[in-house]
Amino acid sequence: MSGVDVRVSKRLLWVGGACYPLRNIARVYTFTLQPRRKDAVVRCLKRFAFTLLTAIGLSLIAAMSRFDSDGEGYLDLIWFFTVAFLVYAVGDMISVLVAKSHFVLAVETSGPSTALVTAQNPAHLHELVRSLADAIENPEREFTVHVQTLAINPSNYYFGDNVNMYGGNGNTGVSNS
Repeated sequence: MSGVDVRVSKRLLWVGGACYPLRNIARVYTFTLQPRRKDAVVRCLKRFAFTLLTAIGLSLIAAMSRFDSDGEGYLDLIWFFTVAFLVYAVGDMISVLVAKSHFVLAVETSGPSTALVTAQNPAHLHELVRSLADAIENPEREFTVHVQTLAINPSNYYFGDNVNMYGGNGNTGVSNS
């Protein structure tokens, strides 16, 4: 993890080189970023099933249409790529299974962007939430704090609830995924 400065200056929030106007900040909060371990296992099993069924199907086609001695080379090639992809699928799953959880501070804007930072001490992040809330309420406030950044694959982590609304009546559901 590398460090970055979080700075509030002249009604702007700077997270490293990214700038967010304080008036566009919708929410600032801390949470534990959990890896999608169950999803990784399910994804790996789906990849195994699809890859093996495809390889078996291609092998049957190659075996039935073999009119010369080159059919053996196609079978070797099919199974070489099958094994290579299965090794990749297992490696991808293991990378998610061994990934650790991170306690982070998230800054959400009224648009689609979100900034995530972390620190060794969770109390440091809770204090930063209070400072950012104070800066939103008092735009003349300025401060700088050094925190750590994350280098993660966002598709391997849960970022909270997904809310899907279709239509305008009776929207009461939240999908916890």
